[in-house]
Amino acid sequence: MFSGMALLRNNGELFPERRVIIDAALNSISKSDHGSKVSRRGRRFGRITKHRILRWIILVLALFSIFLTIYGLKKFLQAKLESRFSMPQQDLRGERSLKENSSLYNVENPPKNKRRKHLPCDVGLRQSVGALIEPKNYINFTQFSLNYIDREEKTSQKDFYEPRFGGHPTLEERENSFYVKNQTIHCGFVNGPSGYPNTGFDLDEKDRAYMSSCKVAVSSCIFGSSDFLRRPTNRLISQYSKDNVCFVMFLDDQTLAKLLAEGNHPDERGYIGLWKVVIVENLPYKDMRRTGKVPKFLSHRLFPNSRYSIWLDSKMRLTSDPMLIIEYFLWRRKAEYAISNHYDRHSVWEEVLQNKRLNKFNHAAIDEQFNFYESDGLPRFEPSNHSLLPSYVPEGSFIVRAHTPMSNLFSCLWFNEVDRFTSRDQLSFAYTYLKLRRMNPDRPFQLYMFKDCERRALAKLFRHREVPSPPGTA
Repeated sequence: MFSGMALLRNNGELFPERRVIIDAALNSISKSDHGSKVSRRGRRFGRITKHRILRWIILVLALFSIFLTIYGLKKFLQAKLESRFSMPQQDLRGERSLKENSSLYNVENPPKNKRRKHLPCDVGLRQSVGALIEPKNYINFTQFSLNYIDREEKTSQKDFYEPRFGGHPTLEERENSFYVKNQTIHCGFVNGPSGYPNTGFDLDEKDRAYMSSCKVAVSSCIFGSSDFLRRPTNRLISQYSKDNVCFVMFLDDQTLAKLLAEGNHPDERGYIGLWKVVIVENLPYKDMRRTGKVPKFLSHRLFPNSRYSIWLDSKMRLTSDPMLIIEYFLWRRKAEYAISNHYDRHSVWEEVLQNKRLNKFNHAAIDEQFNFYESDGLPRFEPSNHSLLPSYVPEGSFIVRAHTPMSNLFSCLWFNEVDRFTSRDQLSFAYTYLKLRRMNPDRPFQLYMFKDCERRALAKLFRHREVPSPPGTA
């Protein structure tokens, strides 16, 4: 600017007014250029700041909403699971006390998510029935006279009286029935006084006559359509057994109707395959599981002239000859009763826990039964002490027995426990056997417990048909 003024002075040709105008123009140009730069920078800085702040706000809000959503969903699912699987306080106390009790007996809880695969093993059956001969000294077992109560009179003058299939044995009668002696005991099929209806398990007279003629019996049952019909494998049964062994399947009307609908029609003689179908009317219990214990334990009552019997649950298909089975488990072992031990559990304390875990029966009823057994001297299970039992828990789906007095007495006593307490017969097996043994030290009962893998080799195992649980099991 100063050099410009000097130039004007030196030239001397510009008037003072013109110099003033030029100066003002130069100043305005300089100010306007600087001002436009400042304003552009301010606008650019404001725009960038607002956009960044807005983006940060949106991101924070999004993260916060995601956190709230996940936290709320987690709390909701947790509340649903707790409400679904929560147990009443009383059941929790009972479960806790049983767990403490089991720890006293060194019972290990089975792993929850690990299933062991149980396979069959070799069984040394003979090749054929051709050379089978019953040993001469086989029947050298404890001998005594055993009779059964078939009718009860009212023991009270009260108006209310209900006849029961198992009768109304007193605790004194129950205790005395464990003594091996000539006696008459309760053993099912007990009717009330004259004028009262039958207590159940009614059979046609023709079927009764047929079963009275049987010398060897293989039996099973399906009540309440709980299973499919499993026929014995025909080609694996000898002609001798087909001619001399009775294969009897007990059904109720409901099951028969279901089987007919599935195409299983009895022939003109009443057979479906090897099974002779016998219809049971007037079932003695509402609980189908308990009703199934009648043919399971009381085969000596249903087949009064039979010398041997084999029981198999309806979930099994017989794949071996019954006479070879009798020779292997009874004659060869000099036993009068044979049953397999359980595939997993050998302590009844553990069996009690498992029944409660799976709600197999009313928890209070299980506790009542087990507390009674403990108070009556049920001893601790010792795996090393095979002089008592190799297992306190049987796999009771397969039983081989001779109809000796001791075998018949044990069967009646075991049935009476199922009738008095729960229908879970695995809970009462060890108590019944050990009490019978303890009260008769000089009169042995020849029971043989074999391996479960042998049971699997003799009969193929299937799953039950899916049906609702029977009354009293929850």
